Formats: sequence, structure tokens, C-alpha cells
Amino acid sequence: MSIRSKIILVVLPLIITTLFLAEAASYFTAVNGITRLARTFLDFKAEGLEKYAESQWALLVENNYAGRPDMIAAAQKAVEIYARSIILSDTEIILALDEDGAIVMSTSPAGLLPEEKPPLLDLLREGHGGILSADIGGVTRVFQAFYFVPFRWQVLLTEERAAFYRDVDAITFQTAVMIAGASLAAVVILFLFARLLTKPLGRVMAAMNAIISGGDLASRVEVEYRDETGQLAATFNTMIGELEQAYRQIKRHAFNAVLAGKKEQRIRQIFQKYVPRDLIDKFFAAPESMLVGDNRELVILFSDIRGFTTISEAMPPDELVNSLNRYFSGQVDIIMNRNGIVDKYIGDAIMAFWGAPVKHEDDVLQAVLSALDMIDAVDEFNRHQKELGKPEFKIGIGINYGIVTVGNIGSERKMDYTVIGDAVNLASRMEGLTKTYHQELLISEGLYAALQKQAPGQFPVRLLDTVAVKGKTRGVRIFTLKRSLPAEEQKAWALHNKGMEFYYRRLFKEAAERFQAALALLPGDFNAQNILARCLDYGADPPPQGWNGVEVMKTK
Repeated sequence: MSIRSKIILVVLPLIITTLFLAEAASYFTAVNGITRLARTFLDFKAEGLEKYAESQWALLVENNYAGRPDMIAAAQKAVEIYARSIILSDTEIILALDEDGAIVMSTSPAGLLPEEKPPLLDLLREGHGGILSADIGGVTRVFQAFYFVPFRWQVLLTEERAAFYRDVDAITFQTAVMIAGASLAAVVILFLFARLLTKPLGRVMAAMNAIISGGDLASRVEVEYRDETGQLAATFNTMIGELEQAYRQIKRHAFNAVLAGKKEQRIRQIFQKYVPRDLIDKFFAAPESMLVGDNRELVILFSDIRGFTTISEAMPPDELVNSLNRYFSGQVDIIMNRNGIVDKYIGDAIMAFWGAPVKHEDDVLQAVLSALDMIDAVDEFNRHQKELGKPEFKIGIGINYGIVTVGNIGSERKMDYTVIGDAVNLASRMEGLTKTYHQELLISEGLYAALQKQAPGQFPVRLLDTVAVKGKTRGVRIFTLKRSLPAEEQKAWALHNKGMEFYYRRLFKEAAERFQAALALLPGDFNAQNILARCLDYGADPPPQGWNGVEVMKTK
């Protein structure tokens, strides 16, 4: 944008704003004065009409004619005649309505359309004072109203809105025309002034462009005037001299920057195989922050291959490595595609977490979906293994949600971005319990509670037990879940969950009935048989007072 345009854009709003404020002040003063005068005159007429009606009623009362309908009608006619006498325009109408909204007196032929009567009566009943507005006979009118008790009339002194505000509309149009004309004149004058002001600058700019396009830093701008434009030309000449000296330094720095950029890119490409991309971006943005640990709630997942020692003994090393690489490739892709971070490989196990270094609102849901996808991926992996005549893999996955310490942990010579804490240990124990409870996936009660907040009711869940893992005394409820269930298994899970409620309430007979019903739907189900056996034992020999259903694990 040129300096001339900037001058116009800066100064023109100031001029137009000043003109607008001045005209607006005049406009509002005139409009308020005219409107106040019109309202005062309408109030005066209404007051005069009301006094005249009161005088007519007073005559009837004084002469004891207040009870005669013919005399009342004569008085009402007199009021109508008086109302006609104070009409000053062809558009003005004075009318009276009875209590049902029917027109009983009018200075001109007028009628209320059916849809106009209800809003008008509502407006009159609300008793608003001052000038009101309503549609009467298909025309929008302003009116002043009063209720005359003796006749039970609502008297309206009305004027067409267009006529009532005719002078106001005229002032509005005149004000708009004046503002538009003044603004146009200001634009023309300002354009001429800006052109005169920037013409010398244009010559200086043309000389600058010639230097830039030619690339000759030895050229200089001719100083034509002894004013600010001359000072600008002299300053430019000085700057060109300094640039000529700095040019060689700029080329050297640019070359070094290109080398540094390529070096950073190589570092990123190498370390993205070992460190999450989000972590690398965070390190380059703020290297010092990566040395500080942080306590936060994360989702931690452990996955392990069942019987891996047996598998490794049955396969040559090269085939084992190839199978492991294919297995890890599919599992890691699933985790990373759902915003997870692969922390490390522990032999044939995978440790991953969600919520750091970048936290997402659906980390818990994504972790659960990752586990289900990993189980599905193993099924596909095993189909390929079977085709190759190689052993199939069976996995167990444990997931926990809790507070951990996350950050760079280690020594100055070797550091890992990882997580530590009790929540990590519990996740590892959950993975180990998948063997005990014959399940591919186990989740902790902390993960279950967080999942119900993020995706309530999305997955069928089965409560399996309350356990105190090795090294802990406090019990933790453990669950398994699936993406969906057949109808029979869904009924069995519902019976199992109900049985667990009775079990923890020490209602072992009722619990046993539920587990037996679940076994009828799922014959040989390990977990239903496991808790059923406990119910039968506790039914014969009840546990001591203070029993809370916690099973203490002796192994990892």
C-alpha cells in the first residue's frame, strides 16, 4: 500500500468522523426537538379532548340525565363533534373503542382488521403511557390514548406514522446528503493534498528501486530538497554504504544457516526413529524445558507376547527377528496413529503412553481403541504366520490411568523421555494379570472411570475382580472390555456384573445364582467359574468381618 493511500486511510476517517459527529449532534437536536413538540401537541389535544368529555358528563350529572341513554348518546355525539374540530390533517383520526374493541366513535371512516384488534387491546390494557404505535386499518399509526370511565371508552388520538415523523425523515435525508457531500469533498481535497505531499517521495522511491534492481550498491540517491525527504535520501545513502560492508557478512551467515538447517533436519530424521516427533518439536522450541520433570495424569499401556520363550526356541533367529519386526511394525503404527507415544521395547513387550508431551481430550478413548486395534491386528498377523508355517503370537494388554512423573530421566550422557510412578507399575501388573484371568485386555478402575467420562457406555465392560497386586495392599478393581458382543455373551456379561454386585455385598447365594446363569450362556467361562467357586466356599464358610473382596496377588 502506497504512502498516499495510507495518508488518505488515516486522515479521511478523522475528517468523516468529525463531520458525522457534528451532523449527528445537529440531527439529534433537531429530531428531539421536533419529536418533543409533536408529542407535546398530541398530549395537549388529548388533554383538551378528555376535559371536554368530562365537561359533557358533568352537565349530564348536574341535570340528572346521567341515567338516560338518549342524553348520554347526545353527549357522546358532542364529544365526536369536538374531536372533529381539533383534527388538523387528513391523515389524523380520533376514535374510541368500547371494552370489546369495537369502534364506537371515529372522526373518519376507520375499521380494525381482525388480526389488529388483539394486539391493540393488549397494548391498551397494559396501560403504557406516552406515544404508542400499532396497526389500525392496515396502516401503522402512532397514538395517544386515555380511558374515559363514564362512557367506558378507550379514546385514541392517532396519526399516520409516516406523517407524524415526516419532518424527522426529512431531516434524516438532509443530514445524510450533507454528510455524503462533505465526505466526497474531503476525499477530493485529501487526495490532492496527499499527491502533493508524496510526489517528492515518489521520486526518491524510484531512485531506490533503480538501485535495488541494478544491484549496484555504489549508486546513490540525489538529495533534491532540504526537508524530511532530503534527510531520507541522505540517510538512504548512508545505509547503502553500511549494507555494502555488511553484504559479505550476510552471505557468510546465510551459508552457515543453510548448513545448520540441514544438520537439524538430519537430526530430526535420525531421532524420529527413537523419539516421538512431538517431543523433538518441543525440544527444538524450548531445549531448557526438556530437563524438567512434570507430574500429570497419563494413560499407560503395556503389551506382551505370551509364551515368547517357547516361540523363540522353535524359530531360527533370523525368522524370529523378521516376525518380531512385522509384529512391532503393526502394533507401533496403531499406537502412533492414535496419538500414543511408544516409550520403549522391553524384550518382546511394548510400553506406551498417552497425554504427553501433548495432551488430547480423548487420550483415554484413543488408548482403549488402540488396544482393541492391536488385538485385531494380531489376529491378522497370525493368519499370515499360519500361511508361512510359523508359530502364532498371543498377547496380553494392560492399561492404567493415573498420575505419573514424565520427562527426561537419566544421566547427562544418556537420557530417556519416559514415565515413572506407581501408575506405571500398576499398568505393568495389569498386563501380567491377563494370564491369571485368561483375558487379552485388562483395564484398571482408574482407566474405567476416565473412559466413562470420555465415552460413556460406548463399550461393553465386565468387572472381573478386585486385586491387590504384588507389593501393594490396597485393592484395585479390574475390568475387561470388548468393542462389541454377541447377544448371548452380552446377557452373560450382564449376569456376571450383577453377580459381582451381590458378591461384594456378601450375598453369596444370590451371586452364585447369577454366575451359574452366566455359565449356562458361556459354558466353561473361566472368570464366572472362578468367582462362583469363591461364592460356594464363602457360602459354606463366610469370610471374616471387614472382608472387602480383595484378592492379594503373590506373583507379578
